[in-house]
Amino acid sequence: MSAGTTTRTRSQRVASVELPRGRMSRLAADLQRGAVLLRLGLAVLAIGAILAMTRAWDPPRDFFLEQTPRRDIVAATEFQQLDERATEEARERARRFAEAVYDNDPMPLQQLKSKVLSEIDRLLAAKTLEGGAEGEELDTGDTELWKRYQPPLAEGAPERSGEELRERFERFQASLADEADRVALSTTLDAVFEPLETFGLLARQPVDANSERLLVQSTSQETPQATSVRSVLVDNARAELGLALNQRLTDLELSQHLYARLRPALMPTLKLNDSATRAQQDAREAEVEPVFRTFEEGETLAAAGEPLSEDDIELLELGYQQRLSERSWSQRLLRATGAAWAYAALVAVCGVGLYRADREALLDLRSYGLLWLCTLATIACVVLAHGQAWRVELTPLVLLGMTLAIAYRHQSALVITGAVLGAAAIGVGMSLNDALVLLAPTACSVVLLDAVRHRSTLLIVGFAAAAVAIMATLSLGVLEEQPLWPTLRLSLMAALWCLVAGALMTAALPVVERAFRVQTDLSLLELGDPTHPLLQELIRRAPGTYNHSITVASLAEAAAESIGARGLLVRVGAYFHDIGKMLKPGYFIENQGQNGNQHDTLVPAMSTLVIIAHVKDGADLARQNKLPECIVDFILQHHGTTLVEYFYRQAQQRTEADGEPGESVDETAFRYPGPKPQTKEAGVLMLSDAVESASRTLVEPTPARIENLVEQLTRKRLDDGQFDECGLTLQELQRVGASLIKSLTAVYHGRVKYPGQETA
Repeated sequence: MSAGTTTRTRSQRVASVELPRGRMSRLAADLQRGAVLLRLGLAVLAIGAILAMTRAWDPPRDFFLEQTPRRDIVAATEFQQLDERATEEARERARRFAEAVYDNDPMPLQQLKSKVLSEIDRLLAAKTLEGGAEGEELDTGDTELWKRYQPPLAEGAPERSGEELRERFERFQASLADEADRVALSTTLDAVFEPLETFGLLARQPVDANSERLLVQSTSQETPQATSVRSVLVDNARAELGLALNQRLTDLELSQHLYARLRPALMPTLKLNDSATRAQQDAREAEVEPVFRTFEEGETLAAAGEPLSEDDIELLELGYQQRLSERSWSQRLLRATGAAWAYAALVAVCGVGLYRADREALLDLRSYGLLWLCTLATIACVVLAHGQAWRVELTPLVLLGMTLAIAYRHQSALVITGAVLGAAAIGVGMSLNDALVLLAPTACSVVLLDAVRHRSTLLIVGFAAAAVAIMATLSLGVLEEQPLWPTLRLSLMAALWCLVAGALMTAALPVVERAFRVQTDLSLLELGDPTHPLLQELIRRAPGTYNHSITVASLAEAAAESIGARGLLVRVGAYFHDIGKMLKPGYFIENQGQNGNQHDTLVPAMSTLVIIAHVKDGADLARQNKLPECIVDFILQHHGTTLVEYFYRQAQQRTEADGEPGESVDETAFRYPGPKPQTKEAGVLMLSDAVESASRTLVEPTPARIENLVEQLTRKRLDDGQFDECGLTLQELQRVGASLIKSLTAVYHGRVKYPGQETA
């Protein structure tokens, strides 16, 4: 033992043994990583968005149009409903009994008063009925004037004699002989006419308006004044005028003369103002309080077995809103917390499912965010569409199922679509039967969507989902004892939306492929078209490499399909796996003609660099021409980190021939840079490429020799660790080898030699 070595004690050696960390320790370590925290943060934000979209703090509506409840729906709390009919009747009554507004023009009454005073002065100027002031006789006009002041005779009474008229005239003059009497008369007339001038006179009772009151406005008044209709009617005003004169004048005969003159002279001074009346009616209508009908707690709102109409939905909505208004903040917080835990559980289930089946969806942040975007958009669409009697929710759900079936494995697609439907069902209060009706066609679209090789595939899946939707709706409707015709109509609507989803997915397929960076069989068929510019250039520059690629594609496709891998993807990848050789085609044996081998002038190390370079050159060409990353991966991985054995052996031989003792060739300098195959398809392509190249060296490719060759190459790459990262099992390698043997045997099959035929 050297002096620098320290001897450890037994306890130190025991303490140095570290056991693998447990699950909780690994989980705690992962939670400290920034990438994990970022993804958890996005998940928390998404859960918050779902809570907001579904208003998880309030209970959802459990009713929708044309729903047929199995039992009576009763009021959960007392609430009121606006009685529109009663309210309209009350407003109509208010308009009908609103005061009409009239414009008053007192000028005719003022003129009448002035004219009467002037006539009295004229009558007082005459000394006697037969003569004027100087003994002259009254003219005809004055005689007629005096007759206007005579009270009307009772029915059947004789005409007044001249003596009686003269005596009455003299008493009239005597009653107004003094100036004070005339001033008192003028004052009396002003007092009697004041209410008439203020409120005016109305010819007849108003129609379609308040029959008891009205509003009078004039230029001298700022606001209309209310008065009774009875007091302003001309007939009533005439009667009131006589009483007022009798009360204010002590001389009843003088009062009768004035009343006889004024009564027939009174005329209407009020004119209806239509615009002001309508404004008054509008004001009275606005003052009417709405009439409500009260529903007590427990009162039946909708009967069982009857489809809910729009009126029923309106009534149930009022009860629902009243129930929400009575909820406390603690109740809302408690329900939101429960919903958040439910959504978090669904997210955890999806996360575990993706981690096991499609881990790349979690590792790639772009794919992770896009998945959340699709999920939230689907839930939002379901929330908006729920409550209609048309099953529109099926369209976003089936679209999501098809999208995930294209982008991920079926296991992941089923888990995610089921979780999305569960979250939406919790958010909108969907019943179990409704959720099953939505789940059945959605799951059908996921299960049936395997390989999209034709444009009609998505439509066919849509038709299949539509058939499942019809069967699910009818069967559950029968179990719930729903009416046949509404159930049949609902099933047809569900089928229609499934077909719409299939058509939309057909149009959106290129967008889905680009967004999720996946290649369906349809796009692979288009990509593998021999007229592709890169393949055409490969034919022109390196025809031998092109023929080699075509043969490898045929071998690899059959081998991949034998283990359940994507044969079409392997075939298209094989078409492009050697496109890097077109930059230096003469350095590869399949393209060399009679000009000899160009490697004869190069040292083994330089030849190795030229050979290895075709991998990087091919990847650069693929990216420049915007080939999908899955094809670029085939180019980079089809040689893995294998050894360029031919030139490595040459280098060893030269080193030995040079006689340089102690020197060895660095093997790493003769290996491809990799990476090793990361998928089963890449592993199949690697083995197919090696087998096809090596089979060309067989002098007599009999089935036994082919089988021996395939087994040797498989064993060599297996021992070299080339299949360690692609997931190929030994059983799958055995199946791949059997397929390659079968295909190569068919290629190099024997032929019958015809008579006279010579060997070339």
